[in-house]
Amino acid sequence: MKNAEYWIKTLKLSEHPEGGHFREAYRSEESIAKKALPSRYSGPRAFSTSIFFLLKSGEVSHFHRLKSDEVWHFYEGSPLVFHMLAETGKYRQFRLGRNPEAGEALLAVLPRGVWFGAEVARPRSFALSGCTVAPGFEFDDFEFGRREEMLLRFPQHRSVIERLAIVARSCQV
Repeated sequence: MKNAEYWIKTLKLSEHPEGGHFREAYRSEESIAKKALPSRYSGPRAFSTSIFFLLKSGEVSHFHRLKSDEVWHFYEGSPLVFHMLAETGKYRQFRLGRNPEAGEALLAVLPRGVWFGAEVARPRSFALSGCTVAPGFEFDDFEFGRREEMLLRFPQHRSVIERLAIVARSCQV
């Protein structure tokens, strides 16, 4: 199996503001007009976008949410553990990986508006995955989960919030 540095170099990945490394692999040439989209979007959006995403052990994908659904695909390495928090405070976890007998899924959908973050399941490893968003991703549709605000809203999930949410002053994309 190839290591994280191999994939970062081969796929030409860059650091992602949420944590880990990424590169946009696809952006539809066609777009949907703002007037045809729900009001939550600030402008037109590509039909679809897709990225490669790599997370190393010890790194986290910080809590964030999007205005569109995301479809995650597993490619290589350790499973990714996703932590999801709904607006109601309901917590859910799932594993993206290649072993269905261990409860892992090769593909999973994260619904729009759900707070989520991820971490690599195994130490001294990495997870290479991909994410497809429709309508296509724009950073205008991305919101970081700020630790202080999330702790006020979801105090029962303190341990995962302290691990995955960022401090407010570092919330820039």
